[in-house]
Amino acid sequence: MGSQRQAQLEYSEFQAAMLDEAKRRRKAAKIIAVLAHFLGRTGDAPLAGLTVADVGCSAGFIADELAAAGAARTFGLDIDVPGLRKAATRFGERVEFVCADGTALPFPDGSIDVLVFNHIYEHVVDPDAIMAEMRRVLAPTGVLYLGLGNRLGIIEPHYKLPFLSYLPPALADRYVRASGRADSYYERFRTRRGLRKMVRGFRVHDYTFPVLATPERFAGGELFPGVAGKVVRAVLGGMPRAALRALLPLVPTYLWVATIGDLRPAGMPLPQPPDRVRPL
Repeated sequence: MGSQRQAQLEYSEFQAAMLDEAKRRRKAAKIIAVLAHFLGRTGDAPLAGLTVADVGCSAGFIADELAAAGAARTFGLDIDVPGLRKAATRFGERVEFVCADGTALPFPDGSIDVLVFNHIYEHVVDPDAIMAEMRRVLAPTGVLYLGLGNRLGIIEPHYKLPFLSYLPPALADRYVRASGRADSYYERFRTRRGLRKMVRGFRVHDYTFPVLATPERFAGGELFPGVAGKVVRAVLGGMPRAALRALLPLVPTYLWVATIGDLRPAGMPLPQPPDRVRPL
C-alpha cells in the first residue's frame, strides 16, 4: 500500500471542503482552544511568542488563525501548489507558506514550538515517516496537535458513505465509483490501535471526550446544537470514565496532543479531563 501510492497533489482543486473558509476557521478555533488548554494559556493571544507550523495547510485558513492567535512566526506547509498560491495571496504578510513534503520538513532539529497535523495522515503516502520528521523538528517543550480520523468511524468523512473506510482498497474503489462520487478511493485510515502505533515515540493526551463533553470551552458549540445537543453534552459530561473508554474504538475522530517531554495539560480542570494514550 505505502510506497506504491502516489502523492495526492493539488488536493484543494478537487476537494471543495478545503476552500470552505467558515468551516476551516471553526476548526482552527477548536485547535487553538485545545492547544491553549494544554499549554495553560488564556487570553486573545494563547500562542504568543511561539513558532508554529501547520503541516498540510492547503489554502491557509488554519495557518492564518494560528498567526492571529499571537504566534511569533507561523509557517504553512503543503504540496498543494494551487492551495499555497491562494494562501500566499491572502495571508502571505503574516504566514510563511512553503511548498514542502512532510517527510522532509525545512526546519532545524527542535525548532518548532507548535505543530498542527489536522486530518492529514490518511491522505499521505507514508504517515509514519511524517510523524518521525515532526518529532525531529518539535522543540523539547513543544506540542503537536493531531486530528485523526478513525477507520472504524461508520460514515466515511470525505464521501459520506457508510463503512467505506472498512473495506479493502479494491472494494472501496468499486464502492466509491458506484456511488458516482469519485473514480477511486485514495484515503487510508487506521484503527485506534494503528494510530497508537503511529504515535510511538511521543507522549499523548486525548482531548476527544473533553471537547465533546464541554464543546463551549473549545470553540465547538456548533458540534451539538439545540435541545438534543444539551442532552448529549449532559450525558457525556456525567458518563463514567470506564464507559467512555469502552466507546473509544468506534469514535469517528480523535483529538490528541502529543509531546516529546513529559508535559501534562496545564489548563483548568474539566468535567471529562484529557486521558493518556498509551502508544504501542
